[in-house]
Amino acid sequence: MKGDSDMDILIIMCIGMLIGRCKLLRRMKKKNEYLSLACTFILIFSMGVMLGRKDNFFQELSSLGLTSLLFCLIPMAFSILFVYVLTQRFMKKEKEPEATPETREEKA
Repeated sequence: MKGDSDMDILIIMCIGMLIGRCKLLRRMKKKNEYLSLACTFILIFSMGVMLGRKDNFFQELSSLGLTSLLFCLIPMAFSILFVYVLTQRFMKKEKEPEATPETREEKA
């Protein structure tokens, strides 16, 4: 049964992506933003309901918190590392030539 629920969520997300590509709906941007916000609230609410149905939720709460923290920190650390490496590789600053006595006299 769990696989069916995951597949339903994936199908709904794909439908949302396809609808987002439609030019007709780009004109209704503000309404689309409100719809997205409402869907986000429904998603968060349904996740809370699914967690609330668990009998041993309070016993699992500490491990859920640790797992959530790891799911937050690990991608964040790799994102920072990835951006740092790409910045060092592709965003090198050109060094200005050092001032020599001749160039100092020209500027004065």
